[in-house]
Amino acid sequence: MPSFQHLLLKQFLTAAAAPLARRKPSVGAMRLAMEAGALFQFMPWKVNLESLKLDNRLEAEWLRPRAAHPTRVMLYLHGGGYVLGSLNTHRSLVGSLAQRCGLNVLTINYRKAPDHPFPAALDDARRAYRWLLRHGHQPHDIVVAGDSAGGGLALALLLALRDAGDAQPAAGIGLSPWTDLNLPITALRRVAREESLLLEALQMRTWGPLYAHKTPISHPLLSPAQADLHGLPPLLIQISTAEVLYDDVLKFAKKARAAGISVTVQPFEGLVHWWHLFWRIVPEARQALDQVAEFMAKTWARQGVVPIHLPATPRQPAVRRRAA
Repeated sequence: MPSFQHLLLKQFLTAAAAPLARRKPSVGAMRLAMEAGALFQFMPWKVNLESLKLDNRLEAEWLRPRAAHPTRVMLYLHGGGYVLGSLNTHRSLVGSLAQRCGLNVLTINYRKAPDHPFPAALDDARRAYRWLLRHGHQPHDIVVAGDSAGGGLALALLLALRDAGDAQPAAGIGLSPWTDLNLPITALRRVAREESLLLEALQMRTWGPLYAHKTPISHPLLSPAQADLHGLPPLLIQISTAEVLYDDVLKFAKKARAAGISVTVQPFEGLVHWWHLFWRIVPEARQALDQVAEFMAKTWARQGVVPIHLPATPRQPAVRRRAA
């Protein structure tokens, strides 16, 4: 049964969803609202922040816990339906994940629809991964992660790397990943009693085509559930049974296992989409992030002893800030 804190959060989100559903705000208005909400999110203590631009064009940040591993890193791709979200909206979540995993985390402000449709976001994700390789990080020292659309983008990145013959990272992590842009009406009906979740689903049905643009939404790099899933690294997927994405995630996991991929699915009962973002107040969110850290520890333990590499080549000039 969900926690009391989650029940309060759910009531708040449901109350906020009703006026939004009536007004049907524009993408610009929703972006502004998310950025305003991010003002009240704070990074955890002892996590340092560095702002930089990859290849002098892609806005990015390093989130560096004081006790981070010297060579292992995470590339994190934020969610937002491919149209919302930014470094600001997810900084608190990513900082907490970095601290719990003991990893330096690189997160990017990839281009978004409708201004930049597919494959812009995927190209930016691939640019970030290859930037890590050029700066001395080995594939077996990298994990790719993301939430919601960012989780789907992380899976698409793994597929694109495989198809290009690039080395795969150590693992892929999807927090409520969007694995198929074609959300069936049956999935919408299953969550119809939850106004906030239904609103979320209706928006996602609009945002998917905005990102796809002229590409069929069944394209495997848009909808990883439609792809041939062989040759991928171990995967961790966390999903709530109350999410509209739940059925698609289970189908994706079943298909991946049939292709010989190691897939760990961790279901959570009755939680709202994006519950990870509320890690400060929702105990299930902290539990989920701790389970990500446990998965990564086991993943690298299975690799055996990995040699420590020399420090990466000097980083580009960065603005250093310490979290308050």
